[in-house]
Amino acid sequence: METNGNQFLGTEPVGKLMKKYAVPCIISLLVGALYNIVDQIFIANAAYLGSYGNAANTVVFPLTVIALAVAVMIGDGCCAFSSLSLGREEVKDAKKSVGNAVILTITGGLLLCGLYLVFSDTIIKVFGGTVNAETFRYSKEYFFYISLGIPFYMFGQAMNPVIRADGSPKFAMASTLCGAVINIILDPIFIFAFHWGMMGAAVATVIGQVATALLAVWYLFNMKMIKPEKGDFYLNRRIAGKTLTLGITSFLSQISLVAAMAAINNMIRKYSALDAVFGKEEFAQIPMAVVGIVMKFFQIVISIVVGMAAGCIPIAGYNMGAGQKERVRELFLKLLTAEAVVGLVSLVIVEIFLKQLIAVFGAANESIYYTVFAEKAFRIYLCMIVFACVNKSCFIFLQAMGKAAASTMLSMVREILFGVGFALLLPKFWGLDGVLYSMPVSDFLTFLIAAYLIRKTLAELGGVSPRIRSWNRISENAH
Repeated sequence: METNGNQFLGTEPVGKLMKKYAVPCIISLLVGALYNIVDQIFIANAAYLGSYGNAANTVVFPLTVIALAVAVMIGDGCCAFSSLSLGREEVKDAKKSVGNAVILTITGGLLLCGLYLVFSDTIIKVFGGTVNAETFRYSKEYFFYISLGIPFYMFGQAMNPVIRADGSPKFAMASTLCGAVINIILDPIFIFAFHWGMMGAAVATVIGQVATALLAVWYLFNMKMIKPEKGDFYLNRRIAGKTLTLGITSFLSQISLVAAMAAINNMIRKYSALDAVFGKEEFAQIPMAVVGIVMKFFQIVISIVVGMAAGCIPIAGYNMGAGQKERVRELFLKLLTAEAVVGLVSLVIVEIFLKQLIAVFGAANESIYYTVFAEKAFRIYLCMIVFACVNKSCFIFLQAMGKAAASTMLSMVREILFGVGFALLLPKFWGLDGVLYSMPVSDFLTFLIAAYLIRKTLAELGGVSPRIRSWNRISENAH
C-alpha cells in the first residue's frame, strides 16, 4: 500500500484548510468568469457594437457553459475520486483517475469543437440569436472563434480541480489568472485599436485559454503527490466510470443551467416581440443584452460560492474517506454560513450600487429603455440570491461527500423542473416580467428542499450542536 502526503487534510484545523483551499479556488473561478464578463464589458463600451454585441455575447455564453459542463464533470469528478482515494491510501487509483481525466478531456474537447463548427447556425438559433439580423451576425462571428478555442478552454478548466487535488491550489489559481490577464490586455487592443469587433473579443479570449491550458500541461509533468505514470493514461472502465459518476452532479448543474438559459433567451425573444417598446426593431436586442448582464453579475457571485464549496471538495473527500465525520460536519457548517454571508453582501451591493453596475456595461451608449429595464431586471432577478448561494453550496458539498444521487436530484430540480418550467410558464401571465420572476421563484422553492437535505446530512454526520439547531429552525420556518 502506497502512502500519500495529504494526511494534513485530516489533522489541520478546518478553518485553516478552508482558507488554504477555498481562497485560491475562488480566485481561479472568478478569474475564469472574467473571460466572458470582460468581453461583454469591452463590447458594451464599443459604440460600434453596443447592445447588439452584448446580446450576441449573451446568446453565445450558454454554449461556453456546455463546454464547461463537460470539463467540470471530468475535473471535479477526478478531484473528488482522487481525494477519496488518497483518504483511503489508494494512491494507484488516484493516479489512474488523473490519467483518465486527461484523455477524456482531450477527446471531449475535440468532439465538441467539431459539433459547434458544423452546426453553428442551428445552435445559435436555438439560443435566441434570431432576435434581429444584426444580433445573429455578431453571434455567428463571435461563436466561430470561440469554438476554435473550446479544446483549450476545456482542458484548462478540467485540470484546475485536478491540480487542487494534488495539493497545489495556488498554481491552479495562477494558471487561470495568467489566461485572464492576457485576455484583459488583448481585449481593448483588438476591439478599440484594431477595430476587430466580435472577432477581436473572441480571439483575445482564446489566446488566454491557450496560455492556461499550456500551464496545466506543464503541471501534469511536475505533479507533487499523485504523479501519474504512462500506464495511467489508458482508459480504465472502472476508474473512468467512478470519476464521471462523482462528476455528474457538476455536469448536470451546468448543463441544466444551459437548458434554463435557452428557455429564458427564447422567452425573451418571444415576449420582446410582443412588447410595445421592445417590439420595435431598434430596441429588440435590449432585453437579451440586459438579462445577459444580470447573469454576468450573478456569475461573479456564484464563482465565489462555487469556489468556496469546490475548495472544500479535497478536504471533505479526504475526511469522509478517512471516516472523520465530525470534521466533515464542522466544514459543512462553516461553508453554509460563509455562503449565506456572500449572498447577503451581494444583495446589498445590488441595492446600493445598481446604477454603477449598469454603467459598467455601457448604459451611457444606450437609450433610456435600456437603463429602466436593467434596473428592474437586477432587482427582480437577484432578490433571492441568498438562497441561491446556499443552494449551490449544498449541491457541491453533497457531491464531495459521495452523495451523488441527492446532489444530482437537487440540481436537476432547480435548473430543469423550476428553472426551465417557470421560465416557460410565468411569461404567459406577466410577459417579460415573468421571465425575470422565474429566477427568484426557482431559488426560493429549491431552498425549501435544500434545507431539508442540509438538516438530514448534518444529522447523519453525528451530533447536534447549537449551529445545527439554528439551521434546523431555518428549515422548519422555511417549511
